[in-house]
Amino acid sequence: MNPPNAPLCQDPTRERLLQAALDVFADKGFRNATVRDICARAEVNAASVNYYFRSKEALYSEVLAVAFRETHERYPDTLARDASLPPEMRLRHFIANFLARLLDETHLGRHGKLIAREIADPTAALDQVIETTMKPRCALLQGIVAELVGPGVSEAGMHRLGLSIVGQCLMYRHSRSLIDRLCPDIIATPEEIGKTADLIARFSIAALKHLPAGEAGS
Repeated sequence: MNPPNAPLCQDPTRERLLQAALDVFADKGFRNATVRDICARAEVNAASVNYYFRSKEALYSEVLAVAFRETHERYPDTLARDASLPPEMRLRHFIANFLARLLDETHLGRHGKLIAREIADPTAALDQVIETTMKPRCALLQGIVAELVGPGVSEAGMHRLGLSIVGQCLMYRHSRSLIDRLCPDIIATPEEIGKTADLIARFSIAALKHLPAGEAGS
């Protein structure tokens, strides 16, 4: 093993632990997952979690950070942040990326499952996630929405408008079992997910543009 102060980012044992922990935490949640489960999945010595991460809590915090980082790398907000684009286009990109993240069925699907568990049953790690990831993304969405609705919207109103858009996307994640039984075709492929995202965007843009001036989301 490398000494504790050596660079560990490329250590294969540490990486196996991270990936195994991501699987176990996504399947069982933080509280029900055990260090024994994680080490067995990673096929490493039971003392490895303490050696590399010092505690289960520290490992979990790092797994959450990895999950958000990897999903951001797969689905970057580059176009949504491009201020040279019209707000309608930026909102479409934001929604398409967000919905794609939520419904990804590759290995990144574990990330969405893990994050959904954390939101439903939060730990102390959620505060860091909110500060480093969720607040900046919420600010991005609210900035786009502000361009569409114009001035006169209170801070609380902006939060309501942003959460209304996010809620439309989250429904497809949290009601996946129902959608798969009622109308699976609408999210069956990346192309269909794209169509669903476009509908959410068009629906939201139409609503935002027709809210009474000075009263939107107040």
